[in-house]
Amino acid sequence: MIKPRQRIWQIIASLLLAAPLLSFADDNIIRFATFNIAMGLETRGELIKRLESGDDEGLKKAAAIIQQIDPDVLLINEFDWYQLDSALLFINNYLNKHPADNGQSDYLHGLNGAVNTGMNSGLDMDSNGKLDEPQDAWGFGRFPGQFAMAVFSRYPLTLERSFRMFKWSDMPDAMQSSNPDGSNWYPEPVYKQLRLSSKNHWDIHVDIDGQSVHFLVSHPTPPVFDGPDDHNGARNHDEIRLWADYIDPARAGYIYDDSGKKGGLAAGAKFVIAGDLNADPVDGASRNHAVNQLLQHPLINASCVPVSEGAVEANEKLGGKNLDHKGNPAADTGQFNSEYAGNMRVDYVLPSANMKVVGCGVFWPEEGEVGHEWIDVSDHRLVWVDVEL
Repeated sequence: MIKPRQRIWQIIASLLLAAPLLSFADDNIIRFATFNIAMGLETRGELIKRLESGDDEGLKKAAAIIQQIDPDVLLINEFDWYQLDSALLFINNYLNKHPADNGQSDYLHGLNGAVNTGMNSGLDMDSNGKLDEPQDAWGFGRFPGQFAMAVFSRYPLTLERSFRMFKWSDMPDAMQSSNPDGSNWYPEPVYKQLRLSSKNHWDIHVDIDGQSVHFLVSHPTPPVFDGPDDHNGARNHDEIRLWADYIDPARAGYIYDDSGKKGGLAAGAKFVIAGDLNADPVDGASRNHAVNQLLQHPLINASCVPVSEGAVEANEKLGGKNLDHKGNPAADTGQFNSEYAGNMRVDYVLPSANMKVVGCGVFWPEEGEVGHEWIDVSDHRLVWVDVEL
């Protein structure tokens, strides 16, 4: 049975999706996208082997989705980092090898690098008396580079700043993970050393025909897999907060990058924040609906909410926890266990307020539509936003 709330949202989604896709005859329109392809594999080097083969079914599906939406600048989450040429392998062996019917992929630039996941901290993060476990890494991971990320673009990319080393305790008024007695879940010596970013936060400079756009990408830890202390919820909140502070010159003074440079973006800078932020604005386990730090930020243009009819169909079909959700099911970007979590909006592409948004969407085709057979590659869907420069 479809609830009235779901029916209202379904009607709204249908009206929004009735608008035709933008024509890319206008060179001033740039499409930014994010896609968690769920290639956080269990063995170090496994992704490299799949990339080198050029014939991996999962990567071919991911490439088909990307080619169908055809973004100009794309973040991929859960793209294991092992060698610096892995981004180039995906471009050469998948994205550009079999271009889609709607045009050449022609990605000329790729960027990936080190992250905190799986990197041994030497600390007993969970106070269980053992070291060198996945949960004792700076970011949860079974090997260095698991669940990493990569950026692909038709325009030149430069990694301008990296924040992998920034310590959580150096954030003013940071969220605490509380034990029943009110103490921090992390022992003080651990907390003082703990890095905030579970993977990394990158400020990537994109040169779009002489115009500068900062592509701010990350993948905060899920706010689950913990207990009443909510230590992952606290970290997720503050990983999102880092960008909320970074884009505001009045709040960014405490932030330092891996080279020691302090501060954030200059006033008036153009930017796009992208990633699997693991936080829904209405539903789910994130602390204080952490993503609203960005969605309600005065320097961010969140006016266009990406939606899809496929998300509405999946919401109705799976039921379960989805029936208790209060948010717009058409805006969901991830399909998760319907009994414990349900589908949610967790993937975002958020331009700065000084950029004009002219379209947005989620690649989630309904059953029987082109591309529906591809989406099982991941529990996330590709999200895109078009901006006019």
